[in-house]
Amino acid sequence: MKKNHNYTYLTSYRKKLRSDGTSAEAELWKHIKNKKLDGRKFRRQHSVGNYILDFYCPQEKIGIELDGDDHYWDEGLAKDRIKEEYLKQNGIKIFRVENKWVFHDLDFVLKNIRLLFEK
Repeated sequence: MKKNHNYTYLTSYRKKLRSDGTSAEAELWKHIKNKKLDGRKFRRQHSVGNYILDFYCPQEKIGIELDGDDHYWDEGLAKDRIKEEYLKQNGIKIFRVENKWVFHDLDFVLKNIRLLFEK
């Protein structure tokens, strides 16, 4: 199988995204880093092919995408569909949620991530 995770040409962009992350990303990261969520390891700004996921759990092959307003317009929705199809073809399940839910109902967000874990 061809390696398509974390291409080196995306390294500086991934680092920039980590340092310029949203407040929702920082908040969720506090609850999933260091195997805090049921012992699963998550990575921030992990790339698969040319796409960068906000968070990725390699053990479960789950990508988490926190979305701002730009994802809910026709162009954003179309780009997200293409990205999700590519990730699905690579065996990755995607959990997509609006940024605001991290602050309004974190338990809901964490519960829905757990639902994607293989039992």
